[in-house]
Amino acid sequence: ASFFDANMGKQDVFIGLANYKELMNDEIFWIALKNTMVIVLVSVPVTCAFSLWVANIISKMNVAATSAFRCIFYLPVVTGSVAVTVVWKWMLSKFGGILNYVGNNMMGLYDKNIDFLGDSEYALWCIILILLTTSVGQPIVLYVSALDNVDKSLVEAAEVDGANSTQAFWKIKWPQMMPTTLYILVITTINSFQCFALIQLLTSGGPNNSTMTIMYYIYYNAFKLYRYGYGNAMGVVLAVIIAILSAVQFKLGQEK
Repeated sequence: ASFFDANMGKQDVFIGLANYKELMNDEIFWIALKNTMVIVLVSVPVTCAFSLWVANIISKMNVAATSAFRCIFYLPVVTGSVAVTVVWKWMLSKFGGILNYVGNNMMGLYDKNIDFLGDSEYALWCIILILLTTSVGQPIVLYVSALDNVDKSLVEAAEVDGANSTQAFWKIKWPQMMPTTLYILVITTINSFQCFALIQLLTSGGPNNSTMTIMYYIYYNAFKLYRYGYGNAMGVVLAVIIAILSAVQFKLGQEK
């Protein structure tokens, strides 16, 4: 379909690489690609690092506490996207939002309320923050399970030989968790590239395309402008980018 001029109301016409050529000159597409890459490059490492840190802490607690914290961190994952975005939209609101109330009225960090979702300086970072809160639940659960499956005898042997907890973690535990880390990296990367619901419900790609992502731009072209062929071409480009990054991650994971 990416090789056709596919629009609602008329027969598809084969146009070859015209859709891809148009993509190369589409300024909004490049803005969307840049925003998407920023989301991926920030959210993926932060999600993995934060999840590993939290999992390492709660895995040392008793069973009841570990289960409670896993439930708390996993709750945003199973909560509907609409409910999550409604809460965050209220928190980030310029008028009556809790962040503005705390930052301006209580702590005096800034002298006037900030329109977090309506200001291009803050909007994308707010989307990344919200994405992080909904992304860490599954990695935390996976890392806790991976830590539980680490060979305890190797850790005890390292400690007997004089290794401290940090050395035991990076030399013994971390290598055994590499398959889990690789899986988390791949699924987090894919989820970050496919960020759509938050954009649609909170900003619709604005202000001034500052939160426009490839997924939302595909939706905008295909289902609002009815340019199915053009949207499909962007989908192919997105699939190729994800496939390349996933292959690189698998290669690096196998080398380690």
